[in-house]
Amino acid sequence: MTSRCLRTGVLKAGLLLSPLVAAGSAQAADWCGGGLWLDGMVASAHINPKKDFNEFNPGLGLECWPNQNWAVTAGGFRNSLDRPSWYAGGLWSPDLVTWSHVRLAVMAGVISGYNYGVWGIGGNHAVGPVIAPIVMTNIGKFGLNLILIPPIPSDELPATIGFMLRYRFD
Repeated sequence: MTSRCLRTGVLKAGLLLSPLVAAGSAQAADWCGGGLWLDGMVASAHINPKKDFNEFNPGLGLECWPNQNWAVTAGGFRNSLDRPSWYAGGLWSPDLVTWSHVRLAVMAGVISGYNYGVWGIGGNHAVGPVIAPIVMTNIGKFGLNLILIPPIPSDELPATIGFMLRYRFD
C-alpha cells in the first residue's frame, strides 16, 4: 500500500467520524455520559504467525459509554492483510473487573475486510462476527486498549493483539 493510499484512507475515516466528534458537544455528551473516546488504531502483533502480516494498522474509531459498564463502538482501520476493515459493536465492562486505571472488557460485533468462509456475510464472505477481550487502560484523558482478536482460519490469520491509543473528550 502506498503512503498516498494510506493518507487517503485515514483522511476518509477522519471525515466520516468528524461529524460524530463535532456532535460530541451537547447531544453526545448527554448520551455518552460515561465517556466519549476517540480511538486511534496503531499496530498489531501476531501470535505464532506462519507468514508475514502488516503490523502497522492505522485507523480511527469512537467509543460512546452511556454508563460505566456499556459502550457502543465503531471505526475503521487498515488490517493485517493490508485491506480496509470497518467494525461496529458493543462493549461490556462490569465493575467487577475494573481496578483503578485498568478495566477488562469484551467487544462483540461485526468486522469487515477478512475472508470468514462459512461464518461470513455477503457475497464474498468479508463481513463476520467478532468477540474479543480487551484490556483497557487510561490515565486522565489518555489511554491504551489491548485487544485480543481471535484467529480467522479461513484467511490464515492467527490470533492477534491490537494496540489502540485513546483520547477522552470532556
